[in-house]
Amino acid sequence: MLALGLIIPVVVAILYYFPQVFRVAGLDVSYLPAVNAVLNSLTAVLLVLGYVFIRQKKVAQHRAMMGSAFLLGAVFLVSYVVYHSQAVTTRFGGEGLIRTVYYFILITHIVLAALTVGLVLFTLYFALTNQFAKHRRIARWTFPIWLYVSVTGVIVYLMISPYYQ
Repeated sequence: MLALGLIIPVVVAILYYFPQVFRVAGLDVSYLPAVNAVLNSLTAVLLVLGYVFIRQKKVAQHRAMMGSAFLLGAVFLVSYVVYHSQAVTTRFGGEGLIRTVYYFILITHIVLAALTVGLVLFTLYFALTNQFAKHRRIARWTFPIWLYVSVTGVIVYLMISPYYQ
């Protein structure tokens, strides 16, 4: 789990700093940012539903929502990696205060997204191995951070989408 939690952010960083390494000529990925925003939106909804269900002691429904959120997160991650391995980096074109707001959201999103990978994997591991005390303890951190990352992913998309080529 720890290795995977470290490997995924490293792969994403490699794709960011060396975007041409895995380029496939002619592959159209222009639609993937919108797909990723939808995946992030759905993940946020599933996370909130999962939280509501566990507060209501509806464990099976909680498990279904969180498992679905995990699967959507995995699909998102694959889509994100494919997009960033193929597309030229889009630069935000806003100026003034909106630029500061955008970069604050983007930077906190990126840092917390890297942290989220490990948190989600450990939270899932503890649940699957019936270590519920550990699961609850880490989920108290995982849930709000993962929700923040999902929501800010959509916000970043909405803010940068006018600048996509």
